[in-house]
Amino acid sequence: MSESGVVSRLEIRPMSERPKSVGRPWGLPADFLFHKMAVFAAFLVAGVLFATVIAIAFDSRLSIHAFGIWKFLKSSEWNPVTQTFGAFPFIVGTLVSSTIAMVLGVPISFGVAVFIAEIAPAWIKKPVAGAIELLAAIPSIVYGLWGLLIFAPVFAKTEPWINDKLGAIPGIGLLFQGPPMGIGMLTAGIVLAIMVLPYISSIMRDVFLIVPSSLRESAYAIGATTWEVAWNIILPYTRSAVIGGIFLGLGRALGETMAVTFVIGNSNVLSSSLLMPGVTIPSVLANEFTEATTKLYVSSLIYLGLILIAVTLIVRFLAVLLIRRLGRREGAKA
Repeated sequence: MSESGVVSRLEIRPMSERPKSVGRPWGLPADFLFHKMAVFAAFLVAGVLFATVIAIAFDSRLSIHAFGIWKFLKSSEWNPVTQTFGAFPFIVGTLVSSTIAMVLGVPISFGVAVFIAEIAPAWIKKPVAGAIELLAAIPSIVYGLWGLLIFAPVFAKTEPWINDKLGAIPGIGLLFQGPPMGIGMLTAGIVLAIMVLPYISSIMRDVFLIVPSSLRESAYAIGATTWEVAWNIILPYTRSAVIGGIFLGLGRALGETMAVTFVIGNSNVLSSSLLMPGVTIPSVLANEFTEATTKLYVSSLIYLGLILIAVTLIVRFLAVLLIRRLGRREGAKA
């Protein structure tokens, strides 16, 4: 019989006569069970997140009732004695320290990923990648101790130079003026940049390595440099995954507690200088939760946690929105 005849007979064979799936001894029941378990796991995670938000919102109801939303967000006063609480300094500190971490961490992560994927010889790629990933395994409290005992004293010696050089620049000079204390918003941002480096660089490296070699070779064949290949070929091809990795690192920076608490200075007073002490939502929770003696005080701290969750969800939503927009734009170009 011809090959086409065999194909025709296989195509019209009834379902009951077709062979069982290969490699799955339980057949279709196993598929059904796996499908239900996967659906259950997905809804379980979503349910836990929803229950967590509801529980935190319920525990912060006293503060919400006393101060509302807008008043709590815009107020800078945090006084447990008078039972007056506002979240504005903590929100600003969280966003500023995370922004510093991203400004410093993303370019370094990109350079590390390009080095491993494009430049490094084969014998050094795995050791460098392993060393970078090892940074993610270091506990955050160790980063805090290192920042306080080792980095802060060294950084305090460089702050006079920052005052003289960067502080003299018109406009942005206000950001780099202050006493050389070694601890402050900039110090916290640098420590956070080191902490998010392994997350962002690992994702960038992995997606850079899956870029088809034909694209690289074609670019090199027409005379492109390594930088041009990385910027014009590899990065556009992996843009969505890279953005996802950046926002993953941002989420890590927003929620960091102990390392920031050690080096940020923990001052509720807002300052235009990055060299001055500041405070973040996680750091104030770590510092004051055990000292909260009244229900309104505890409720206000929990309210800060609810705001942090909201900020994280907003960041996540913006990441998804940006990735989808880039996907539609690339589809339109195609």
